[in-house]
Amino acid sequence: MRIGRYLQDRCVMIALYVAALVICVVFMAACGVGKELIGAVSVVMSVAALFGLVYDYCRKNAYYQRLFQNLDRLDQKYLILETMKQPEFYEGELFAQVLYEANKSMTEQVNENRRQMKDFKDFIEMWVHQVKLPVASLLLLCHNHPENLDKKFVEQLRRINRYTEQVLYYTRAEHSEKDYLFQRCSLAQIVHKAAMKNKDDLLENKVEFQVSGCDHTVVTDMKWMEFILDQIINNSIKYRRETDAMIQISTSAENGKTILSIKDNGIGIAESDLPRLFEKSFTGGNGRLLDRMEAKSTGMGLYIAKNMCDKLGHEIHVISEEGSYTQVNITFL
Repeated sequence: MRIGRYLQDRCVMIALYVAALVICVVFMAACGVGKELIGAVSVVMSVAALFGLVYDYCRKNAYYQRLFQNLDRLDQKYLILETMKQPEFYEGELFAQVLYEANKSMTEQVNENRRQMKDFKDFIEMWVHQVKLPVASLLLLCHNHPENLDKKFVEQLRRINRYTEQVLYYTRAEHSEKDYLFQRCSLAQIVHKAAMKNKDDLLENKVEFQVSGCDHTVVTDMKWMEFILDQIINNSIKYRRETDAMIQISTSAENGKTILSIKDNGIGIAESDLPRLFEKSFTGGNGRLLDRMEAKSTGMGLYIAKNMCDKLGHEIHVISEEGSYTQVNITFL
């Protein structure tokens, strides 16, 4: 609180006091009061006024300094009201009341937004489940009666199924902290389920699938990890090489941490694209250049996988050499 600004704010009051003092001095002189008494009265009144200003300034300055210090320490600035002591001056009480009403209004609005977001999330989840039912039925029908079926038709059905699943997990990962269930899970079981989801794509595209050393157990959410692994395997299939394509999945232990590695010998990723790989909707050079229909990229798969790993407390890291390989490491802390 700057003293110059404080005095400027009270310049009218100071001017009125000076005017009143001059009038008193003139009046006392007109009444024949001695100069010594007039001087003494003037000094006493001036000192009293000065001490009043100093006291008021010090009291308010201490309050506002403490307020701004607390504000600087807070990451969530809207919690400042919780750190405030009851002010000892009227303007401070009014200020605190305004903050209280503003905070109350904001809290009500946030709660309303959360309620609306939850309603929207519930609707999206219901819609996805309703859409997945007929798609799953059609896929089962195609699997049981493969004769006279157009391959492109089945491919498009699988794409619809995959994208609806992306919507479901994107909604859960973005807007909920309570949809996952931590438990000890077998990595071999998670890998097996993810491989089975991609079985048809692996067979049709002649991708060799190798699994070794996945006998570890980790603490995670099984369904979320299945989805994360499914997205990575699907990317490896999309960006495979034309011949002798291969995906290798293995685990290792390092400093008490379990690392799940998914490595392919596909077209790799440009070094310039690696820092942005987990950005929302980032497709990179591969996503723009590949002209195979199934390889069309939305840039959402790895973004959702990274978001879900963050929520689960896992680390995900990609290393790649363009034209040679890509390896995704998931570290269970």
